Amino acid sequence: MRSIQHKKEALWFYRFVSPLYDRWVNPLFWTVPLRAEALTLAQLDDPHLRTLDVGAGTGFSTEGIVERVNAEAVTMLDQSPDQLGRAAKKPRLAGCAKVLGDAERLPFADNSFDRYVSCGSIEYWPDPARAIAEAHRVVRPGGTVLLAGPLAPRDRLARFIADAWMLFPTESQYREWFAGAGFEDTAILRMGAPWNGDPARRHYAIAIAAQATEHGPPPATAAGSERVDEPWTARRLLRFAAGALAGAVFVPIGLFLNLRARRGGRR
Repeated sequence: MRSIQHKKEALWFYRFVSPLYDRWVNPLFWTVPLRAEALTLAQLDDPHLRTLDVGAGTGFSTEGIVERVNAEAVTMLDQSPDQLGRAAKKPRLAGCAKVLGDAERLPFADNSFDRYVSCGSIEYWPDPARAIAEAHRVVRPGGTVLLAGPLAPRDRLARFIADAWMLFPTESQYREWFAGAGFEDTAILRMGAPWNGDPARRHYAIAIAAQATEHGPPPATAAGSERVDEPWTARRLLRFAAGALAGAVFVPIGLFLNLRARRGGRR
């Protein structure tokens, strides 16, 4: 079902979630230490690097980028005006360009950027292979593309709830999409959940980075297939409601697990 893995559903979902996102949702799943850990793979080693943050949302990951790269060199892209509106209120992101756009059809010329970063966005993409091919297209040869996203939960109940909400890929899928887009020298970082400090269970999320090459993906992959938007039928509304409910379940689960981890750490 994966209701929020459809662009219009995701757009409506974040109209309601945006005011709560930074304070109540993000801290449960995507923390400052996790962000710093993932961004090490992006090789943001020059403040003048032209950097694109795709699915930038309210700018949480972008704030980590501008610690390393001049804000004026950073472009934030998101399909949600509500999310970008929240980002626009953050002083540290004032110098960043903010663009409404689609990860699967980036509104930029070939080789426009030195770095591409996307954290916590792939789970909303209907066609990840196409979006990753677009990443290859807009990054110059030799430039780095970093993608951070969730992994499929191991627990059966959590996996059922996740699959009702949006896309939770496997590590092999991430690797296949990068290889299919023409990337080389892939590096993988497996990240643990904020509420689980056990290094042996670093399976909550993944960061994958690779170098763009001279030869991009086959034209068919880069072009993708045009999608005809589905009308708002009763079935679609039911799917959206069920997926939004599944997503809402993750917030109290994350809150409970975080509180449990904190109490355990005090003992």
